[in-house]
Amino acid sequence: MSFRSILQDMKDEFGSISRKGFDVRLGYGMRSRSHRVVQDSLAPLDGLKQSCWANMPPELLRDVLMRIEASEDTWPPRKHVVACAGVCRSWRDITKEIVKSPEVSGKLTFPISLKQPGPRNSLLQCYIRRNCSNQTYYLFLGLNQASTDDGKFLLAARKCRRPTHTDYIISLNCDVVSRGSNTYMGKLRSNFLGTKFTIYDAQPPISGVKVTKSRSTRLLNLKQVSPRVPVGNYPIAHVSYDLNVLGSRGPRIMQCVMDTIPASAVEPGGVTPTRTQFLHSNLDTSPSIPFFRSKSTRMETFQSGQLSAQNEEMLVLRNKSPRWHEQLQCWCLNFNGRVTVASVKNFQLVASLKNGVSGQAQENVILQFGKVGKDVFTMDYQYPISVFEAFAICLSSFDTKIARE
Repeated sequence: MSFRSILQDMKDEFGSISRKGFDVRLGYGMRSRSHRVVQDSLAPLDGLKQSCWANMPPELLRDVLMRIEASEDTWPPRKHVVACAGVCRSWRDITKEIVKSPEVSGKLTFPISLKQPGPRNSLLQCYIRRNCSNQTYYLFLGLNQASTDDGKFLLAARKCRRPTHTDYIISLNCDVVSRGSNTYMGKLRSNFLGTKFTIYDAQPPISGVKVTKSRSTRLLNLKQVSPRVPVGNYPIAHVSYDLNVLGSRGPRIMQCVMDTIPASAVEPGGVTPTRTQFLHSNLDTSPSIPFFRSKSTRMETFQSGQLSAQNEEMLVLRNKSPRWHEQLQCWCLNFNGRVTVASVKNFQLVASLKNGVSGQAQENVILQFGKVGKDVFTMDYQYPISVFEAFAICLSSFDTKIARE
């Protein structure tokens, strides 16, 4: 039997399993509602017990999965790799072992990829669509310049105005963007003036952290992981804009402090902590615990969300200074064709001089964001930040306040 026929039989088998109740939700595009995350299931499926693929020899299974991973390297065909991980535990373990992180492969495959650092030495190209009517923002992984499809859906954010601050709730689900959803990933919070922002992660970025909680913590349908590692809001980065008191016209001045990324990560061979999986609760032994809402609903201090080694300096990013173009009479940056519309929101982030890094590292663009059309913006990022962190930083640029313009 040829590999192509084996692959076709496997796809047919996946379809029959799905019709028997095996619900695989794949996040591809806005045209379909089947964008939810593939969830781990502890209960065996009756359909799989009768499947000839469930008891495939490990050597053969590994070879087949490696061929699928190599052939389906772009979306939407890459959804078959995700489907393989959802067959059973043995398939999932081998698939997770074969599929490399974005740092190595430059590909976004599983939801955990959104919290892992991007590829080295190349920018991963994404774009953001803004819906002004409901204050919602959608992040996509672009397919190619000629494609008319929306691309691979990654994250969604919704703007929530409060009396003293503004929140941007970030979710894996483009239809349900709220803290009460089990697809809640984190949030971005601004101060009253809109000059300082804090990026919160729903789960601790480094396993084993200890957090000092307030007297009560609102979990809102999120499962309790363990008494030592609660699910909540963990500050992982801070974004600040210079206060524009005189209202002078000119480019914004912004700075990002990445609490969990060492400054040495931008140097050649530098590394940053990488999350390998989400923290899940055991639903059989640790049922969800109801918490009541109170005035104090967030973490007061984040003791070890910062770098575990206190002598390690945190990475500081600054926006690259634009140059004044006399003929165009505007401030300009070289986005290599990725940005086509002039906007005060456009920026490029590089390593700050405060990090004491080499000159080459200071010129390397880690994140760039700019406007290409009405309510359409490009977002390109690379190592050592993740998609989630890059998206949250770009959301801060949408928050328009007179104090920083």
